[in-house]
Amino acid sequence: MNVNNRWFQLGASLVAMIMIANLQYAWTLFVNPLREGNGWTLADVQWAFTLFILCQTWVQPLDGWLIDRLGPRYFITAAGVLCGCGWAGMGYATSVPMLYVLYALAGTGAAFVYSGCIGSALKWFQDRRGFAAGIIAAGFGGGTALFIPLISSLIANQGYRAAFFWTGILQGLVILVVAQFLRHPAHAAVAAAARSGTGAARPQYTTAEMVRTPHFYVMYAMFVMMSIGGLMVTAQAGPIAKVWGLSTAALTLAASLSPVANGASRVFWGWASDRLGREKSMIIAFVLQAIALLLVLGVGHLSAAWFAATLVFVYFTWGEIYSLFPSLTGDYFGARHATSNYAVMYTAKGAASIVGGGLAAMLFERFGSWSAAFYGSAALALVAAGLAVGLRAVGAPARRDHPLPVVSS
Repeated sequence: MNVNNRWFQLGASLVAMIMIANLQYAWTLFVNPLREGNGWTLADVQWAFTLFILCQTWVQPLDGWLIDRLGPRYFITAAGVLCGCGWAGMGYATSVPMLYVLYALAGTGAAFVYSGCIGSALKWFQDRRGFAAGIIAAGFGGGTALFIPLISSLIANQGYRAAFFWTGILQGLVILVVAQFLRHPAHAAVAAAARSGTGAARPQYTTAEMVRTPHFYVMYAMFVMMSIGGLMVTAQAGPIAKVWGLSTAALTLAASLSPVANGASRVFWGWASDRLGREKSMIIAFVLQAIALLLVLGVGHLSAAWFAATLVFVYFTWGEIYSLFPSLTGDYFGARHATSNYAVMYTAKGAASIVGGGLAAMLFERFGSWSAAFYGSAALALVAAGLAVGLRAVGAPARRDHPLPVVSS
């Protein structure tokens, strides 16, 4: 077993990402049990989801900077403890603040895993960034498909507390083990990958230099706009199904198929972007996402089959943002600081969670309809597609003064 083989590193990172998938994508299965078991409102529970996403994203700029310099092993070891204890403990939360604290701990651990694994993929696979980032992101987006039947069965037969506890312990232990094998490539490997992938060395932007480019702010705005719709569906699928009178079996069907589409989306669009170009792939996928959100609202309430099918379409046209944005960040700003650069870009997801989580729940409780949230999210996806057209026309950023260092050949 050669731990310095880049495919081994990709596989190890993939396993770690699968182990944090439940923290976000299985959440919707717990929403109604938490409400009914504790007498909490929908908004009370969904602000916990928002807090998780905020921690999972806004912690990353700091840990990404450190992981670029110290490597991923120690941070992902700590993540195993945080994710395991946080998620396992949530079933025993006796108050809303306690729920928030435990979910925030799990979110911090997820931040360590996400930034470490995505950054590692961008460093090891500079010649195939879209594909590698898509594989790693697919672990997070699709990994929960392995657990949905188990979680549904545990909730039905032993209660949501047991489901939180046993999956939390399992996930934490696996992350702890995998962390011991993770590392960054040596400088020579990075340089070789850069030469094979581009034919020439690229400028390596530090995070401070990246945030002084207009490209960063356009990409950040696009990321926020495209994150909202999928996060809303992720958090609210359970409550939406209940309002529309769909059965638990319908929700389980949708929750089982959607992660597969989510994971496939990240691999497919990452692979496609290596061939079509990042911006062109974004334009196509973002327009399709707007159509998918409108279809959920239009026909998703008709039956379990339509509900599952439209959610699958949403995830297949949304999950790609988690392979396309890290790949484009690597393309525009280089791989040397890829972990910290993408960690800052990824905070856009945290900003979007405020709308897709707690705010969407509050709007529903106020107006009794999900229409505004779906129409608004579809409109934002179209705006993001328009911005991608602009990026394609402008091209990569160029430093005309104070040339940046490049990876030596």
